[in-house]
Amino acid sequence: MARIILAEDDTAIAEPLARALTREGYEVSVRGTGQGALDIVGNADLVILDLGLPDMDGLDVARTVRAQGQDLPILILTARADEVDTVVGLDAGADDYVTKPFRLAELLARVRALLRRTGADGAGDELRVQDIRVDLGARRAFVGNREVQLTAREFDLLRVLAKAAGTMVSRDALMREVWGSDPSSSTKTLDMHVSWLRRKLGDDPNSPRYIATIRGMGFRFEDGS
Repeated sequence: MARIILAEDDTAIAEPLARALTREGYEVSVRGTGQGALDIVGNADLVILDLGLPDMDGLDVARTVRAQGQDLPILILTARADEVDTVVGLDAGADDYVTKPFRLAELLARVRALLRRTGADGAGDELRVQDIRVDLGARRAFVGNREVQLTAREFDLLRVLAKAAGTMVSRDALMREVWGSDPSSSTKTLDMHVSWLRRKLGDDPNSPRYIATIRGMGFRFEDGS
């Protein structure tokens, strides 16, 4: 299990992001200050680092981590989208960056990519529900022995639903975790993607074997019990 430090003082960002990372199978430690992150960095596999921390600039945190000889990946979160800050951030020792507001699926993909480089991603971990197999490391899905060709969004939707097999996942949670969207926004795109995913899995929406609709609330991936 990869260990991630999330250095972010805005709880509106830190709390849902920490939940999403935990659902991905990571061990997450949230710190609201740069010094708090530095105190535990020796035990981590990756740092997600906000530049606007209250006690010190995130770039100084990154420089300190590198000065200590730590080579773990650093992913910067920044609202400073201009090119100069991006270059400075990478020069400070960061490996990648995501600008706010960010899409959750994109951030999770970048986390996976950085951890793959260090071998700390847990690649090879699989989800198995009924005859569905989801290879999280390779991002491949199978129905029995048949591989299902999914788009990135369809794969993330399947992953979230399959991880919660047997329990309902709300529409709001799916919009946040797969699209990184404000749950008050339109969820028509969610319905379309569920429809496409069902079709590729060979599921019948009128008598679902895999994805059941909980009307007005969300969806449940049936665990076969």
